[in-house]
Amino acid sequence: MCLNRRPCQNVNSNTPTVAILLRSLKITTALLLAVLLFGCASQDDEELSADSGEQQMYENAQRYLRNKSFDLGVRSLQLLESRYPFGKYAEQAQLELIYAHYSAFQHEAAVEAADRFIRLHPQHPSVDYAYYMKGLAAYSAKSDVFARFLPTDVSSRDTSHAREAFAEFSQLVSRFPASPYAADAKARMVHLRNLLARHEIIVANYYFRRGAYLAAANRGRYVVENFQRTPAVPDGLAVMAQGYILLGMSDLAEDAIEVLALNYPDYPALDKDGNFKSRYSLEGMQRSWINKATLGLFDPTPPPQFDSRELYENVR
Repeated sequence: MCLNRRPCQNVNSNTPTVAILLRSLKITTALLLAVLLFGCASQDDEELSADSGEQQMYENAQRYLRNKSFDLGVRSLQLLESRYPFGKYAEQAQLELIYAHYSAFQHEAAVEAADRFIRLHPQHPSVDYAYYMKGLAAYSAKSDVFARFLPTDVSSRDTSHAREAFAEFSQLVSRFPASPYAADAKARMVHLRNLLARHEIIVANYYFRRGAYLAAANRGRYVVENFQRTPAVPDGLAVMAQGYILLGMSDLAEDAIEVLALNYPDYPALDKDGNFKSRYSLEGMQRSWINKATLGLFDPTPPPQFDSRELYENVR
C-alpha cells in the first residue's frame, strides 16, 4: 500500500516509469548546479587567495573593477596590500582602493582610504586624485538609498557633508591649481556654495514661521555677506527686509529693500514702485493667537516664505 500521494509504482517492473526519470533528472540538475556554484565560489576564493602572485592579484582586482564587482575589488585590493605592503603595486592598490570604496557606496571608507593615502604619500604624483575623491566621497557620505532614486531638496537637509566636501575641493584647487581635476572641483564648489546659501534661506523661513524674526534676519544677512553671487542673495535681502520690518527697525529695512529693488527689480515681493507689497508689511505679518499658542507650528495665514529659485537660479 502506498502512503504518499504519488501513484504506486510496480517495484518489480524492469522498465523505468516517467516519474522516476523526471525525479532522476531533477536530482542530476540540482547536483550540476551545486557543482557550478561551488566551482564559481572556489574560483573567486582562489583568485583572492594570498598565495596568488602579486601581479596576478593586481590583475584580478582590475578585472573586478572593470566588471563593476566593487565589493570583490575592495577585498582583492586590501588583500594585495596586506600580502605585499612594499610591492610594486602597493601604492597603486591604495589609490584604487579609494575608487573601489566610493563605487561600492562605502563613502566613509573611501574618505578614510583617501586620508590614509594623503598621509602616507603626500608627494605622490596622483595625490591630487586622492583629494578629489575625498571631496566626492565626503559629499556623498550622508546620502541614503532613497536620495539616489527619488527627487529630494538637498538644501533642506543636513549640510555638514556639503561643508566638508567644499573644504576638500578647496584644498585641491589651492594646492594643485593645474590638476586635471581642478576644473570639476571648482564647478562642484559653485554648486555647493549655492546649496549652502539656499539652506540658510530655508532656515530663515522656518524662523519666520516660529516668530524668531531676529534669527531670520541674521540668516539673511549671513547669506548676503558670505554667499555673494549666488542665486540666494535676493532672498537674503528680502529676509533681511522682512525681519527688520517685524522688529520695527525701519531704517535697516528700508536699506535692504533699496538694495533689493536696485539689483533685483523684478523680485516677487516688490511692487512696481520698488516697495514691499502689503502682505509683507508689519500689519500683514502680525502673528495670530493660533500661531502664538502653537509656538509657530500652525497658522491659518502663515508668514510669507522667500524662495525665488525659479526666477534666479539659472541666471549667470
